[in-house]
Parts: sequence; C-alpha cells; structure tokens
Amino acid sequence: MSEIPAEQTPTNLTTPEITTESSISGVENVKNSLGNVLNSWKLKAGLAVAVLFAVSLFAFYWQHMIAVVGMKSWSARSGANPIECMVRDTNNDQYVSCSALLDQQIVPLECSSSLFNIGCRVNYGTAAPNPRQINPR
Repeated sequence: MSEIPAEQTPTNLTTPEITTESSISGVENVKNSLGNVLNSWKLKAGLAVAVLFAVSLFAFYWQHMIAVVGMKSWSARSGANPIECMVRDTNNDQYVSCSALLDQQIVPLECSSSLFNIGCRVNYGTAAPNPRQINPR
C-alpha cells in the first residue's frame, strides 16, 4: 500500500552538478560587466563632479571649521559655553565672528580662520555695557 513509485526512489534522484566551466564563465561575466561599468565615461565624469563638489564644499567651510576649533578652545579655557560661529570671514580680516556664553552673558568673539593662528579674542567694540556696573547720578 505504501509503495514508492520508481521515479521517487532515493537511488534514482540526481543532483545537478555545477561544472567549473559554468562557474568560471559566471565569474568572467561579472568581471566583464564590472569592467565595463568602471571603464564608462559616465562613471568617471560623475566621480570627477562629486570630488569637485566635495573639495569646493570643504574649501567653503574651511574658515568656519577652524574658527569653531578656536572657539571651543577659548571656551574650554575660560569656562564659557560655546554658542556658534559665522560661516565666513565677511570683512577679510582673517577672523570669523563667534559668540560664547560666560556668566549668563553673551561674549562676542573673533576667532581666527587661519590654521597657523588658532584662537579667539574678545571683541570689546561691540559688547554691550553691563547695566549692573553703571551708577546713575
């Protein structure tokens, strides 16, 4: 009653053999298609545009990155909390405007945008006078 048909017996089952020629030809196909993609002028042009964009973006934010390092260094030494720096040096004096919070007051800073002069100076010219120190007459 429970006879196994002849086509389903374990001795008649065959497994497909993977020949080395078919695996080699598959690897060669992948190599050829990958080589065609890497040799494509579109890929090279796209990579060139991406590199140019990344370099120009890095150059644009270079002054900001150096000023932020100086602001964080000044804030750590003075016990202040760094706030933020402007993106660029707007008046070409090699200093970027930054600000920090010291004793609940905002301190205007000018932080260097040069790698050889990392640091900040307090910009007293734009600082608001402290109203607690002014004596009315």
